[in-house]
Amino acid sequence: YGLINENVGIKLRTASEHHKHWYRAYCGVTCKSKENKCRPAKTPKETSMARKNSSFARTGFDVPPDVHIQMDVHTTNKTLLKSEALYQYILDTTVLPNEPECMRELRLLTDKHQLRFMASSPDEAQLLGMLVKLTGAKNTIEVGVYTGHSLLATALALPDDGKVIAIDTKREDYDQMGRQFVEKAGVEHKVDFREGTGLDRLEELLADDGNLGRFDMAFVDADKPNYVRYHEQLLRLVCVGGIIVYDNTLWGGAVALPEDAPMTDFDRWISTAIKDLNARLAVDTRIKVCQLAVADGVTICRRVV
Repeated sequence: YGLINENVGIKLRTASEHHKHWYRAYCGVTCKSKENKCRPAKTPKETSMARKNSSFARTGFDVPPDVHIQMDVHTTNKTLLKSEALYQYILDTTVLPNEPECMRELRLLTDKHQLRFMASSPDEAQLLGMLVKLTGAKNTIEVGVYTGHSLLATALALPDDGKVIAIDTKREDYDQMGRQFVEKAGVEHKVDFREGTGLDRLEELLADDGNLGRFDMAFVDADKPNYVRYHEQLLRLVCVGGIIVYDNTLWGGAVALPEDAPMTDFDRWISTAIKDLNARLAVDTRIKVCQLAVADGVTICRRVV
């Protein structure tokens, strides 16, 4: 997942989403803590230990090559860009110089968390804030919060009377890490955290007719197999002209690999779900869609009907 860049204090890594800690251990990726570097486990003992500590250890799956990890394990790329220098240039030129101090502090704190790869990259967080500003969004939804890095970016960009409904299956990481920076930034009044599954909490919103078409923007970085179901729910909640943003929609490039390409069962499961989503979005006449190669793939959908 990359190296520490000493100049900017940022961990450059691949996709951020809350299943990756499973297959990271499952595929035998270990970290050398003294150097803060990640490398593939090369010995049977290392691989065995990695799988023992994995949620996938109980599944009995075999361990084929992991395309999502192998693409990035020897680079410092957080994106799908092939040039580390180019990505660093983007960060140094337009992203990090404009990063609010509270965002930087939360990013650095999150980088110390064992599941740090779940956080949005700084350029993706910048994009989300820009989208809020460009659309003039006032009411938004975020499905998948983790420590609240992208949530803070959204809250900072919203007007003072704006509101983001933040949904996650647990709020522990947010309460322990992100909440203090949201409060420090003076935007805690904009955040409405609702604990529970995305499908359940969105269904609760749909039960109130006053919420239909009330939201200007939604960001989804949660369980990928449910993206298609989230899409149908959010299309009813987001107004015509509003946008829905999906994270991890290129899945390390796995979506473009041949069907018989070697990858883990988990990667194949997730990439299949992502490909299904992408195919559906491409022909959905209710939206206009734009696919960006930012971070692990970001798809922006604008509701037109």
